[in-house]
Amino acid sequence: MFTMPPDIATLALSVSMAIAAGLIGCFAVMRRLTVAADPLSHVALPGIAIALLLHVNPLVGAILMLLLGAFLIWVIERRSRLATETVIGVVFAVALAIGAVLATGDELIDALLGGSGTLSEGETVLGIALALGVIAFVLRTRNALVVSLVSSEIAMTSGVNVARLNLYFLLAFALTIGLGLRYLGVLLMGSLIIIPAAIARRLAKSLNGMFMISAISAVVSTVGGTYAAAGHQSGPFIVMIAGGLFFLTLLRRRNE
Repeated sequence: MFTMPPDIATLALSVSMAIAAGLIGCFAVMRRLTVAADPLSHVALPGIAIALLLHVNPLVGAILMLLLGAFLIWVIERRSRLATETVIGVVFAVALAIGAVLATGDELIDALLGGSGTLSEGETVLGIALALGVIAFVLRTRNALVVSLVSSEIAMTSGVNVARLNLYFLLAFALTIGLGLRYLGVLLMGSLIIIPAAIARRLAKSLNGMFMISAISAVVSTVGGTYAAAGHQSGPFIVMIAGGLFFLTLLRRRNE
């Protein structure tokens, strides 16, 4: 049976997760959901706390809670007709309150800021498969996502089920955040959604170019920050590298 060496498997997971974050981030920017990335990541906190109480991998609890939160946001949005970011804000506040009651102990530090803990081979393979699934979803539905951004009416007349597409996007969004919690934690994961896409928005001249630049920026930040952390919480290092890349783009004028 073929198995990847641990270092290669870890690298493959970080690269695939970063690419997924870069691609999802592009549509988060276009949908004006960048500010919602941080609140949505905090929805994972109750899941992490419950998983720790049950002695289960906290990432499992985080991902399940994020997916449940994304579905709840979709349902409330459809019933209330409120803006997505407003609903995310409400769910975030409730999740944070629940998490504050349940979450205690030093084990939460890695959950909040990202850690260098090891994953089993099965967890690594599953993480890579889920990240590849997010990447495939974005690439396969990008035209429908763009059309629905321009006009939901046009999208529906083109045969796009906008409500279902929005649900799938929210689930992919939540899943990407869950996959990145190991590297950036609850407090900083939103940064990997926002910053690479912001870099790409400044530099790219086409949608494909935006995808490419955002994905590369996310990979460089994640891999570089993880190795720079050298066993410490990796989240701050990843964000500092991403932030540095963004500020470098400010040296280039938009009209060049």
